[in-house]
This record gives sequence, structure tokens and C-alpha cells, in this order.
Amino acid sequence: MQQKKSIILGKIKLLLLANIIFLLSLFISNTNAKDNNIVEVKILDKVSSKTSQLKLKIEEDKKFENLIIKVLKCKNSEFDDNPEVTAYMQVQDVTLNNNDKVFIFNGWTFSSSPSISLFDHPVYDIWLIKCY
Repeated sequence: MQQKKSIILGKIKLLLLANIIFLLSLFISNTNAKDNNIVEVKILDKVSSKTSQLKLKIEEDKKFENLIIKVLKCKNSEFDDNPEVTAYMQVQDVTLNNNDKVFIFNGWTFSSSPSISLFDHPVYDIWLIKCY
């Protein structure tokens, strides 16, 4: 009788410990997800040949000269050998009066290969640097 109570009590303790570990891992993963919300981009002004580095928050509009830049997602690769950063970016040009809702760029960018999804603007080039 005493042995059955000890086994049941041991199972309850094990179940409580497993739940605590699970909740702790959820808390840690949510904390890390919130920390990865800043994106760094480099912008080249082709006219003046000057570069600027911007820090953008995810899902927040940032105005740079005549551009409004918004990054919706950013992810670092999980491999350490060849790190890759990808981001989903939307860019509007405020000097274009034809339609305020049309993006001059709306797509994924890659830090190692910016030419894969080309940002084509007569004055500016944008390169993805990193997410953190």
C-alpha cells in the first residue's frame, strides 16, 4: 500500500517537473523571438555616392529621404558555416504621385546575394546587413 502511494507521488512529481520545464522552454523561446526585431540595412545614394546605415524595427515604417521602408519579417540562418540573413521588405517612393499604395519593392531580400531579388531604383540601392 505504501509502495503504491510512493509510485503515484513520484509520477505526480515527474509530471509537474515536465510541465515546469515545458513552460520554461516556451518562455525562453518567446523571449528570444522578441529580441530578434531589429534589422540593419545599408543604403547607397547613387548620386552622391554616400552610404547610410539604418536600423529598422520589424513592422514599423521608417522614412529615409524619399523612401518609406518597412520590414515585415527577418530571419538569420541556423547554420554557422555560411550565415544567411533574409528579410521581407516593402519600399515606397513618396515622390511618385501616381499611387501611394504601390510599392517600388515588395519581396524577400538576401544578405549574401542582393541581386537575387533586385531592388531597382534610379537613386538608391538597399542591402540587407543583419537581424538581431
